[in-house]
Amino acid sequence: MTAATHSSLFPQVPETADAVLAGLDPEQRQVATALHGPVCVLAGAGTGKTRAITHRIAYGVRLGTFEPNSMLAVTFTTRAAGEMRGRLRQLGAGGVQVRTFHAAALRQLRYFWPKVVGGDLPRLIERKVQLVSEAAGRLGIRLDRGELRDVTSEIEWAKVTQTVPDDYPAAVAKAHRAAPRGAAEISQIYTAYEQLKRERGLIDFEDVLLLTVGILQDQHLIADEFRRQYQHFVVDEYQDVSPLQQRLLELWLGERDSLCVVGDANQTIYSFTGATPDHLLNFRTRHPQATVVKLVRDYRSTPQVVHLANGVLAPATGRAADNRLELVSQREQGPAPVFREYGDEPAEAEGTARRIRDLIAAGVPAGEIAVLYRVNAQSEVYEQALADAGVPYQLRGAERFFERPEVNEAIHALRGAARFGGNDALLDGVEGLPSQVRALLSGNGWKPTPPAGSGAVRDRWESLAALVRLAEDFARAAPGATLAALVTELEERKAAQHAPTVQGVTLASLHAAKGLEWDAVFLVGLTEGMMPITYARTEEQIEEERRLLYVGVTRARVHLSLSWALARSPGGRPSRLASRFLRGLRPGSGHQVSRTAAGGAPGVTGAAPGTTVRTFRGPVRCRVCGKTLIDGGEMKLMRCEDCPSDMDEGLYERLHGWRGRQAKKVGLPGYCVFTDKTLMAIAEARPEDAGDLTRIAGVGHRKTKLYGTAVLALCAGQELDEEGQTG
Repeated sequence: MTAATHSSLFPQVPETADAVLAGLDPEQRQVATALHGPVCVLAGAGTGKTRAITHRIAYGVRLGTFEPNSMLAVTFTTRAAGEMRGRLRQLGAGGVQVRTFHAAALRQLRYFWPKVVGGDLPRLIERKVQLVSEAAGRLGIRLDRGELRDVTSEIEWAKVTQTVPDDYPAAVAKAHRAAPRGAAEISQIYTAYEQLKRERGLIDFEDVLLLTVGILQDQHLIADEFRRQYQHFVVDEYQDVSPLQQRLLELWLGERDSLCVVGDANQTIYSFTGATPDHLLNFRTRHPQATVVKLVRDYRSTPQVVHLANGVLAPATGRAADNRLELVSQREQGPAPVFREYGDEPAEAEGTARRIRDLIAAGVPAGEIAVLYRVNAQSEVYEQALADAGVPYQLRGAERFFERPEVNEAIHALRGAARFGGNDALLDGVEGLPSQVRALLSGNGWKPTPPAGSGAVRDRWESLAALVRLAEDFARAAPGATLAALVTELEERKAAQHAPTVQGVTLASLHAAKGLEWDAVFLVGLTEGMMPITYARTEEQIEEERRLLYVGVTRARVHLSLSWALARSPGGRPSRLASRFLRGLRPGSGHQVSRTAAGGAPGVTGAAPGTTVRTFRGPVRCRVCGKTLIDGGEMKLMRCEDCPSDMDEGLYERLHGWRGRQAKKVGLPGYCVFTDKTLMAIAEARPEDAGDLTRIAGVGHRKTKLYGTAVLALCAGQELDEEGQTG
């Protein structure tokens, strides 16, 4: 086949080693030609890291520096391993082993087990949930489906961090993890689970790594045999390595240093599974002679998208932030990212669906569009909006809303109550459709407040909460609606869904979107409490949420939309705030300061090149102790609730009395004038003029205009008459 007719899908193998380097940029070429000693590649999103490391492997093989069968490249997903193998074949280096950590360890364990232990390797269990359930049952502990998944995840985390059952309570406290059950109880279940495995001759995926580590650590002849076979190593996504995987890598290497690692500390978003960027950040300390190359030329995204991505990370704190990579776009100019505020969630979903339909009409393929959200429970409203707009979609990384077990169980309960509700004790004395649904779903695990922590229990609650909200919206649209009518509505919605195999718009969580990219990305639901998520409490957790948003932004090639809703449902109180991570990025959210857009791009506010764009403000910190503030009320006060207050108690009482009279006068609840926290903030700040008052959170220009004269008079010690006027 000649070059003229050769399809770009099947490129010709480069004829020489030097030909392998053709088309690489200077930094990628530096990676590809660094064939000796330890190499650390710090690669930003979209900078061609896979291209760089596959060309390095192929160049070394074609030069004769590397024997193909002496190299082992490890990745974190089978998809990434397959992609790397395909690229290496195209470059003439098809004999290189490319596997995930687990696949590589399992292959070694199966080979060495008969020599070390004798007989066949114990049977591998791919899903440990059933065994965890049995272990809990032995202890008389009953776990529902969500708790079972979360406890299983805790056991996996403990094993990859090399934590034994007895040490679990201390380890979970040190890591500030929100355990799904009591730490002592999980420790007992973990112990019973390990006992069950031993009794039945079973191992799990974490055991594969642990056993391989044990053999290489204790059996020096076996370790030597392995090291004779594999002499050169490459690790992709090194920021996601767990302590156990790092220990295995060290044993693979032995005293040698032929190791190339690739990663980006600012894309660490899996710490809940045991991943840590510390190994990447400490690489130069462990290997002082390492070659370090930074890849910052972004070939994926337009200058406008890259500028926003850099802006998301600009206020970041912590060790990963100290090693941030400032990306520089290599693409042509594109449209500015769009920031959209909606009145409520259905309006946000409908607006997103309309914009997607417009993009498809303009020629963007549906398969090149994604809607990304923080938790899977957010998908339902977008599934419905896209279905209503006639736009095909597919869910990635999650079950479809109406296929989730908890949703089916809940609908079954509602259906039963609709038929035989007169005999259901949960409905005794309960009136109104929303109240009936809340009462019924309380038997399925729904509570008025969400559970602490993340994971399956939280996802289950979010799914049930979505059904409660749907019932509230349904009752608002059809006053007097019955349970039977709601069940009919749910069945119709379920029947109208698109098949998950349709090649349409991708709906995915931000975690599930890692490693993927689209022409157009819609980041939705960007409110406080969702981004960052409510249970992100520590500064480290908040910063991981910021990195998660950064990953979402960098999935977009050309079109990027960021949106949020002020209220949950139509007619609801518009009390939500846009994510703190958008401060200084969206119009009207920060002071202006000179800052050049990456790649010469105009700012996201639509400014021309060379003009100023908005500053990037950092976390809100307590003015007393300096701690990062998370709670909205604390952010208004600019201090922790527990920190000492210098509030003028007398002024607070006068403000409180004035607010009551003002609220009665205009016929509104007191909080519509000022909330208690805002009154406290005023009594602490004691503003002297309108400028001081306006700057207090919860006041602003509008309320200063309405109430400023009276409030400032009270702050100055003046008395007001019954009409709220100064005497």
